[in-house]
Amino acid sequence: MIDASIAIKWVVEEQGTLDALNLRAKAKLIAPELLVAECANILWKKVRRREFSREEARAAARLLQAAELELSPTRALLGAAAEIAIDLDHPAYDCLYLALAAARDCPFVTADEQLLRKINGRPKALPARALSLADAARSA
Repeated sequence: MIDASIAIKWVVEEQGTLDALNLRAKAKLIAPELLVAECANILWKKVRRREFSREEARAAARLLQAAELELSPTRALLGAAAEIAIDLDHPAYDCLYLALAAARDCPFVTADEQLLRKINGRPKALPARALSLADAARSA
């Protein structure tokens, strides 16, 4: 179970790209459909900041669209995501990933260090286990 911070590394070379590509090659990955909108938004920001050309963003979008990744509908996750968001005091869109990981009984992998710190600093266990990209890549 991955979030957009992992998927975007498949098409944007940055710290963790090799680990993200290795994870993709070794595991069957799933994500909520929200990942599509988040990746598109990241590509838009890259163009806006002039880090990517329009053509590079278009090519990256095509590669992401073709990636072997199971996308899960999010409607059924709304209640669980809201509960997790309230418990973590964190935006619900990130918590959709945690809700899906809990529903599928699989670990959640993210490169979002701020989210990992928030999850790990929580006194009560979440319904899903969260891993950093580096930890997931080592265990894959």
